[in-house]
Amino acid sequence: MTGRLSFRPLAPFGIEASGVDLSQPLADDACAELLRAFYAHHVLAIRAQDISAAQFLAFARRIGPPQPHVIDQFHHPEDPNILVLSNVRNNGQPTGLRDAGSYFHTDYSYLAVPARATTLYSRVVPRVGGDTLFADQVAAYDDLPAAMKRRIEPLLAIHHYGNRHDLDEASRTAASPLNSEQKAKMPVITHRIARPHPVTGRKALYAVSGSSFGIVGMPEDEARDLLDELAAHATQSRYQLRFRYGVGDIVVWDNAALLHSATLTDSDDARTLWRVTVLEDGQPGAVLN
Repeated sequence: MTGRLSFRPLAPFGIEASGVDLSQPLADDACAELLRAFYAHHVLAIRAQDISAAQFLAFARRIGPPQPHVIDQFHHPEDPNILVLSNVRNNGQPTGLRDAGSYFHTDYSYLAVPARATTLYSRVVPRVGGDTLFADQVAAYDDLPAAMKRRIEPLLAIHHYGNRHDLDEASRTAASPLNSEQKAKMPVITHRIARPHPVTGRKALYAVSGSSFGIVGMPEDEARDLLDELAAHATQSRYQLRFRYGVGDIVVWDNAALLHSATLTDSDDARTLWRVTVLEDGQPGAVLN
C-alpha cells in the first residue's frame, strides 16, 4: 500500500482505486475492500503500477484461479497464465495476440466454467485509441420489459468459441482463429441467458453477443433473432463505459456482469498489454458434446 485506500467512481459505472502499490504484498483487508468495490461496480481500475509478470499474476490469483488462454502461442514466456496482447512485431513475427475481440463479447463464455474476471496490465499505450468498451448487463437486464424477462427466464443459450456475426477468420471482427488442435479443446456448452451473478446473486444478461450461437430447443433463426434483439438492447450507449489506459494501468472487469469490446488501433502505433483471466468457482454450464 502507498497510503490510505480510497476510491473514485468512474462514469456511468466502475471505480478507480488509489493508495495501492501492487509491487508490495497486498494485505488481506485491503484485498477484501478492493473485491467488495469490484463486485459492486463491475470494473476496478488501479493506475500507474510498475510490477513484474509474477506480481501481476499474484494479484490476479487473489481474485480467482487463472486459466491459460487456448491461444497458447502468445503465452507470456515467464508463465502461461499470462496472455500477451500486442500489435508489435519482432523480426516480422508477432509478439502477441493482435486483436482480442473488437466486438462485444464475454471472456470464456464458451467454457463450462466461465471467467469470473479478466485483468489487463497496460505496458505500452498507443498514441491514439486502444480503449476498452464495457456494457453493463445487470442494468440492461433490469431495464427489460417484464414480458421479456419472463420469456428468457428458462432459456439456455448455446455457446462455442467464435463471433456469431462474423465467421470469416480473416476479419478483424471475427474471433481470433484457432488451429485444429485448439479447436478440439473447445466444447459446445450452455449457460442461462438470464444468469444470476455467482457472487452477488443479481441477474444479468449473459453473453448475448459474441459466443452465443443458439438457444436450446428453439429454431436457429428464431434463436438468433432473439439473441440479436437482446444484444442490440444490451449494448446501447447508455449502458457503456469507455476505459482509457495509461502506462502501468491495471483494469479488472466482471465477466458475469458485463460485455466488453476492444477498439481498433493503428498497426504502426504500438500497444502491448498482459492479460490474466480467472475462473468462477460456482456451478458450471452443461457440455453438449
